[in-house]
Amino acid sequence: MILHQFDYLFAIGTIFAFLDAWNIGANDVANSFATSVSSRSLTLWQAMMIATVMEFAGSVGVGARVADTIRTKIVDVDLFERDPSMLMLGMVCAVIASSIYLTIATRLGMPVSTTHSILGGVLGMGIAAVGSDGVKWWGGNINSGVVQVFLAWIIAPILSGAFGAIIFLFTKYGVMLRSSPVMKAFVSVPVYFGITSALLTMLIVWKGGSSRITLNTPQTVGVIIGVGAAVALLVCIFFLPWLYQRLIKEDWQLKWYHLFLGPLVLRRNDIPRAREGHSIVQNYYRGHKTMDELQAERAGRPSSDPEQGVRTSDLAKEKEKESHATSTAAEKSEPSTSAPASTVGEKEVPFSFIGPRPQDKGFFHPVMLFWQFRRFFFRGVEQDVVGLQKKRNILTGDIELVHAHATHYDNKAEHMYSFLQVMTAATSSFTHGANDVSNAVGPYATIYYIWSTGELHSKSPVPYWILVFGGAALVIGLWTYGYNIMRNLGNRITLHSPSRGFSMELGSVVTIIMATRLKLPVSTTQCISGATVGVGLCNGTWRTINWRMIAWIYFGWVITLPVAGIISGCLMGIVINAPRWGLGV
Repeated sequence: MILHQFDYLFAIGTIFAFLDAWNIGANDVANSFATSVSSRSLTLWQAMMIATVMEFAGSVGVGARVADTIRTKIVDVDLFERDPSMLMLGMVCAVIASSIYLTIATRLGMPVSTTHSILGGVLGMGIAAVGSDGVKWWGGNINSGVVQVFLAWIIAPILSGAFGAIIFLFTKYGVMLRSSPVMKAFVSVPVYFGITSALLTMLIVWKGGSSRITLNTPQTVGVIIGVGAAVALLVCIFFLPWLYQRLIKEDWQLKWYHLFLGPLVLRRNDIPRAREGHSIVQNYYRGHKTMDELQAERAGRPSSDPEQGVRTSDLAKEKEKESHATSTAAEKSEPSTSAPASTVGEKEVPFSFIGPRPQDKGFFHPVMLFWQFRRFFFRGVEQDVVGLQKKRNILTGDIELVHAHATHYDNKAEHMYSFLQVMTAATSSFTHGANDVSNAVGPYATIYYIWSTGELHSKSPVPYWILVFGGAALVIGLWTYGYNIMRNLGNRITLHSPSRGFSMELGSVVTIIMATRLKLPVSTTQCISGATVGVGLCNGTWRTINWRMIAWIYFGWVITLPVAGIISGCLMGIVINAPRWGLGV
């Protein structure tokens, strides 16, 4: 029967479960896409669209239909058998603590583990309700008990950093530093696509869709190899001819839909000469100076690019500054159209969903209310994340000098890796939605189940409407405040480019795959952070890493469990020791 006497608990749990899922979107999803946006493989708008589709599809399509009543088996459920409402109260306190901590961490720009946040909330309420003896500190293996959190601080960064570094070193010495890097990248594209597709298929089968996909070992191996081979074949038939025509033959009029022509696209001849100043691909390093350029600028003298052997003119510098000053929306559009600018020097006004503030309209006027609505939902999409990352503060230090230690590679070769990076980001997002949304809806499903039935089970069924509720809150959090975490990651740790970003994301994916099979406790946040450091160190010097930001991120990981636990424990202790609750009223 429905426990109507606890309607207020269900209402409070609903509000804070939404806030918890909102923070997962603003913190966890945002840090997953920070590499793609920082390397300019995706604009912020494109990242938001991909994340919206993939996260929501993962949450609702293959999201866990059964959630553990106590996350990661921290507290024994049987201890609440005599009074299920006590567990309902405890999960409400856990969700409140987790959402409060995540809100503060997101505001301060800390990319923290949302899994460890809700785990801390459950730990705190467990100690307050049943004492420390009722908490499983060590479950006999590394994937259960509180000890798994401490192991994650070591396992995740080291493994992902190692895998990310290995992948990037293959790319660096096999492609980027070779003669004719564009052709080397062109040849390696189908191989990378095949391997990446196979690995991402592993991630979906073993982790993202484990609750819905039931395959035996031979079937799993067949699916993984089959998908990898099929994708590599499709890339050879359709994508390679398009890339050859676009990058090698410099067909500046080629559109994205010409991709479907396959080999027929190679029949395009008599390519007209591109207008002056037109570039086939964008400059992924614009706004990031080489060491020679930075030293010359600070010394007040003209510079030369030591790798290209050409002088950097004042006009080129001015164009770079103007390009950096444009908004993210303006960066999104590549100059691939045939129509030249109507007026020389005329600046394109970037498109804005928000628009100018209505004049002479009261606050409650429909026009003003609609503008406020657009401002709330789209302000986060129209931020220039790459530009915000360059603003110096106590955490960034001399970020220009950090970037200057990194080598700039050929932009056409980098462009090929941007497609791979989009694929890794999209699939990781799908997997994240399938798994990590349960950090919010898992406890909430327990609250709803006890409130609606008055019963207690070790596992609580998760209705579809709760999955939709969690997925929607997650997407709203990403859209409205995700930029705040993105600007503290990416280029504020080390210089990003498509080849580096792809290595980081794939290194993180490999770590998650290995951890899933070995049942090791790792966090997606800690994996991508470790991979970022590992790839950054491959530039040849530790000076390519902003260690202040790394210390700040690690500090956020360390305080997650105790802070969320203290908040939850205090709330639980105050409520259960209140006179009215103690009398069972």
